[in-house]
Amino acid sequence: MTTEWRPASLIPTTGIKGGQEQEMRATSATLAVLKAVPEFARSLLKSFGAPVGKIETFVEVPFEASDGRVIRPDGLIRISRGKRSWVCLVEVKTGKNLLDREQLENYLDIARVNKFDALVTISNQFSPAVGVHPVKVNGNKLRSVKMFHLSWIALITQAVIQHDHRGISDPDQAWILEELIKYLEHPNSGAMQFDDMGQHWVAIRNSVKDRSLRKSDKGLEEVVDRWIEFNRYLALQLAKNLGAEVRQVLTTKERGNSAIRTDSLMNQIESNGCLTGMLRVPDAVSDIKLVANLSNRTIESAVTLNAPSEGTPRSRITWLLKQLRNAPESTRIDVSFERRSNTVSNTIGLLRDDPIIGLLDDRHINPRRFTVAFPEDMGIKTGNGQGSFVSSVQLNLDTFYREVVQHMSPWQQPAPKLPEAESDA
Repeated sequence: MTTEWRPASLIPTTGIKGGQEQEMRATSATLAVLKAVPEFARSLLKSFGAPVGKIETFVEVPFEASDGRVIRPDGLIRISRGKRSWVCLVEVKTGKNLLDREQLENYLDIARVNKFDALVTISNQFSPAVGVHPVKVNGNKLRSVKMFHLSWIALITQAVIQHDHRGISDPDQAWILEELIKYLEHPNSGAMQFDDMGQHWVAIRNSVKDRSLRKSDKGLEEVVDRWIEFNRYLALQLAKNLGAEVRQVLTTKERGNSAIRTDSLMNQIESNGCLTGMLRVPDAVSDIKLVANLSNRTIESAVTLNAPSEGTPRSRITWLLKQLRNAPESTRIDVSFERRSNTVSNTIGLLRDDPIIGLLDDRHINPRRFTVAFPEDMGIKTGNGQGSFVSSVQLNLDTFYREVVQHMSPWQQPAPKLPEAESDA
């Protein structure tokens, strides 16, 4: 039967015997596609300062270090334009292998001596914030050479956005990029998805449930850092599906110092048992707030928006409900009011009979703000399979965006109207 025949792949995933071969194959495949598909290369490298020009890529390029050792970075990219060229070294890790500080500093020294422009690292580690490298190196090494990082999921996201949303002008190049995507998304490639909340996750989760958690508990910082990485992963996954840039929302201080974000979340989970995050989607009705409540083991995605500033209380409620026709019945609406401290909450399922009464405790007080939330039970399994915490959060976010957020728009003040023209006598 032809249905049992395996289609030929440009980059096969079979026959990978170990971590070193896995890294070599991923490096060679990625760099070769950058050379073969210039549109993808430009979209991926422009944020690193790379110019538009002729692209050349190399693997295992040998350099002699100051102590006589021969050092071989995994790859090198050279882009030439006229008499000038931009060159960066590339270091790659796959699977659970982590970038090594000493190794990166050696490569930075090589780049400085050879007057190269940058060092680009690719691994399954996530940047704590946009533009922040996951490995802290000696600042003196970065005076003349810049260092950038790409997680594998970020690279795959860029490839999918270029292929599916922006497009590739040459059909053969489009097919080549598609083959790279298929390869990197295969488990054998070593370009992993976010797989777990870490070895201390179950212990921390149970301590929150028992109300015995303390900020000083072993493993709490690791769990919080994994949650931050998970939010970055969720943003990239949503970006890949939407074809638009999705980012974590961080304060200015948090962007400049990732430790501030970690400390804030550690205080939060100690005080109320919750981990929170915020994602920003271009042109969405508002930022999407994620809440993992470890105390009652629920997860929730939510958006908050201002109520219309004109009309009756009833018409303002009706305006919101029209946008939620397809929302799941468990979707919750929280309403806050002008000159009132109390709020009213109800679910879509309980609002079917009389939605107005269900959200207004006083028909003369105008709603001020709406929060639309989608709560669900938290997955308790480890890993990222069905029933796990990781998969339950991702499914909750995807469902909420598909069924609720993408159908919503903020209220806009209508244009002023001219008075009615007087009819002829």
